[in-house]
Amino acid sequence: MGRIFEVRKHAMFARWNRMAKQFARIGKDITIAVKNGGPDPHSNPALRRVIQNSRAVNMPKDKVEAAIKRASGKDAANFTEILYEGYAPHGVAVLVETATDNPTRTVANVRSIFTKHEGNLGTANSVSFQFKKMGVFRLNPEGIDQDDLELYLIDHGLEEMGESTGEKGEPQIVARCNFPEFGQMQKALEDRGINPLSAEHEYICLTPTELPEEQATEVLEMIDKLEQDEDVQKVYHTLA
Repeated sequence: MGRIFEVRKHAMFARWNRMAKQFARIGKDITIAVKNGGPDPHSNPALRRVIQNSRAVNMPKDKVEAAIKRASGKDAANFTEILYEGYAPHGVAVLVETATDNPTRTVANVRSIFTKHEGNLGTANSVSFQFKKMGVFRLNPEGIDQDDLELYLIDHGLEEMGESTGEKGEPQIVARCNFPEFGQMQKALEDRGINPLSAEHEYICLTPTELPEEQATEVLEMIDKLEQDEDVQKVYHTLA
């Protein structure tokens, strides 16, 4: 058990609409999961995972149920998931995950943010080779024998496990697997009676970029603008 390396958090940009944005992201994830696998979380592991993640951002149960009901209706929005790649200023690679009902609008907005911040929106596979897509499970360490759990999960796809902290500085265990083993890891944790704080895929940077504080701030300002866009679900970067 070591300390999991994670790229810089940018809590320095506190946003008043943070909770609303998180709820909107979860709402889109629910719509996509229901469209692909139906409204019953017992038979739809993707939906079960999103509901789990909704608890991590304190989304009220009634909002989750309403989102599932909307997603099951004939008038539910159809979201297309698109991954954009590019460079922020100072050579920092960036991946932008979006879920949109209007790709023309989304690409225009994303390109505009890159351009205004002296970045460059690239083509497919222009920077993704600098990341590895992994399943990432964040666990509350309370009551967990970490060494025992690590040995158990190795047989179910675990690649690495270590200690980290949440946004409020609370201790967490982070367990990562190669993305194809995501479902296997999810089931292994469920069989152990462990409910992750969150369970998602993430793009883990392979070679972090270190910058002086002033340049890092310029990069984080661009990332912050991207995250505020209504069609953006998540942003990954190589800034250390």
